[in-house]
Amino acid sequence: QAQLVESGGGLVQPGGSLRLSCEASGFTLDSLAIGWFRQVPGREHEGIACIFKGDHGTYYAPAVKGRFTISRDNAKNAMYLEMDNLRPEDASVYYCAADQFGSSCGRRLFHDYWGRGIQVTVSS
Repeated sequence: QAQLVESGGGLVQPGGSLRLSCEASGFTLDSLAIGWFRQVPGREHEGIACIFKGDHGTYYAPAVKGRFTISRDNAKNAMYLEMDNLRPEDASVYYCAADQFGSSCGRRLFHDYWGRGIQVTVSS
């Protein structure tokens, strides 16, 4: 069955780096829009970084722009989020997602596939 599975989360010190991976199985990512989202208490999933369908554009939320990098490896059927210069406010549960028609980096534009989420903690 179709699945997205995140890995690479954990604890990192402020200013440190972490790379999240998301591996797809049961379907292929190459023709889909992909995105990374995070959820904090009291809020809906926030689109952090997305690559739109066909690699026609990339979006980064202002809070992470310049610090996070989204990428994909079609040969591995995987997507990644490189997080640099992490801040305590980056701590959250992070989710990877993919959608056939995703054209903006919002939760409601990604429906087809979602991972279960992975914890990222930023603390000294």
